[in-house]
Amino acid sequence: MQVTETLKDGLKRAYTITVTAAELEAKVQEKLLEAQPEVEIKGFRKGKVPLAILKKQFGQRLMGDAMQDAIDGAMKDHFDATGDRPALQPEVKMVGGETWAEGQDVVVEMSYEALPPIPDVDAGKIALERLVVKAGEADVEEALTNLAGTAQTFEAKKKAQKAKKGDQVVIDFKGSVDGDYFDGGSGEDYPLVLGSNSFIPGFEDQLIGAKTGDEVKVEVTFPEAYGAAHLAGKAAVFETTVKEVREPKAAEIDDELAKKFGAEDLAALRGQIAERLEAEYKGASRAVLKRSLLDQLDAQVKFDLPSKLVEAEAAQIAHQLWHEENPDHHGHDHGAVEPTDEHKALAERRVRLGLVLAEVGRKAEVTVTDAEMTQAVLAAARQYPGQERQFFEFVQKNQQMQQQLRAPLYEDKVVDHIMGQASVTEKEVGKEDLQKAVEALDEL
Repeated sequence: MQVTETLKDGLKRAYTITVTAAELEAKVQEKLLEAQPEVEIKGFRKGKVPLAILKKQFGQRLMGDAMQDAIDGAMKDHFDATGDRPALQPEVKMVGGETWAEGQDVVVEMSYEALPPIPDVDAGKIALERLVVKAGEADVEEALTNLAGTAQTFEAKKKAQKAKKGDQVVIDFKGSVDGDYFDGGSGEDYPLVLGSNSFIPGFEDQLIGAKTGDEVKVEVTFPEAYGAAHLAGKAAVFETTVKEVREPKAAEIDDELAKKFGAEDLAALRGQIAERLEAEYKGASRAVLKRSLLDQLDAQVKFDLPSKLVEAEAAQIAHQLWHEENPDHHGHDHGAVEPTDEHKALAERRVRLGLVLAEVGRKAEVTVTDAEMTQAVLAAARQYPGQERQFFEFVQKNQQMQQQLRAPLYEDKVVDHIMGQASVTEKEVGKEDLQKAVEALDEL
């Protein structure tokens, strides 16, 4: 077996791997000997089938296996000897594959981009400022008032009072298209909060100003992307009777409210809110701190980047942003989305930082424990109420999904490792200052 270098240009590498016919035949013979004890063919006892017959019956399949084993072995030996780590799966192509015949040498072309050597990070040169926000009484009271708003009830207005935005109207309705009533277009005693945007666009606006007992013909047009195809884009009329108009009444801020939210009393609820706010502030502060760390790493460490990795990342960024700008479009049937220079610059940053963090983590022997992974899977499973078990089983069988959950855990542990060696000072600020710092993250 022979490996010959044909290209070494920056991070680009190319080699030819030659497996001689004799080496391939030896591999086939080895596999026949391994299989012989377990093979049973009519006319021969188990394990006593002659090699010549085995080769005649299974030779073609074993030849392919032997070829793959030989190439895989040559590639492994090459990477062990050179220390190269391919940025992506190497491209492997068999020379003359369609015309190759048994008894000939096998020649394979292998090409890849090697991961570059990553310079050491000098964490001692990194200076970070952690923003600290305390949950003051005003913050707790504001959150408590908002919480009471979510527990609001509705009380009937006087019959002569008109409905306004935020009020609840109890209605009977019946919808028709071109004079024909349609299935699913009617309801009775339906409580609709005006301004909730829970009905077809324009429906709720036409009930503002209505009074108890009013009959209103609501004229709307179904959206083009409406779920029911036979109604999409169609003009409709809803014969609507307003049976009652109710105004919102915020819940009283007292022990009863606290109990509705699982607290023993109002004092305990205030304490829980303070803890939740401080946890939110800490999370936001960490995001700002992490961005500062990554910015400094990006400025400190420079090296050549594998072009294929950058291209793949830029394409992913362009695709993701396109879907964010076109939220109603699902799937991939939108044609190619060409990355811009801005996408490519962001891709370079992401690839560079990803390689740096991976190298720091490798040298520091950072690992994600089984317990940490289990917690991550359980947290993700909560997004699928009632299907947690199926999600858990799906993750267990899906290596790609496991990697998606492990990657952010690993990155955060590496970031914590670098922060532990950096210079970190604390600065107490108000929540408005923290909010401005968080908003600035989206502008970069």
